[in-house]
Amino acid sequence: MGTEVLGGVLGLALFLFGMRILVRGEAPGVIARSFRTARDAGCYHLLFGLALVIYVGGLHLPGAVAGQAAALVAVVLVGVALVRFRPRGRGTGPTRKA
Repeated sequence: MGTEVLGGVLGLALFLFGMRILVRGEAPGVIARSFRTARDAGCYHLLFGLALVIYVGGLHLPGAVAGQAAALVAVVLVGVALVRFRPRGRGTGPTRKA
């Protein structure tokens, strides 16, 4: 039970962090440098947090099908976050000319 609670708390924290970024329109320095826009950073964290909360919540649903459906929804959300809102690679940031 402890691992599930920790997973739920971490998912909720990620979700709220993503919401904070989206509402304020600005991300903390390290995160802002990793994403193209603050919106991308907010959506990325929001979707990962929501996926984790749905997955952990699905563990407690009665029946195997409900849990599998929750896991499938969580995987889809993570896929959207990774494909649409992924962080930039190391070499794609602004470069300085010498």
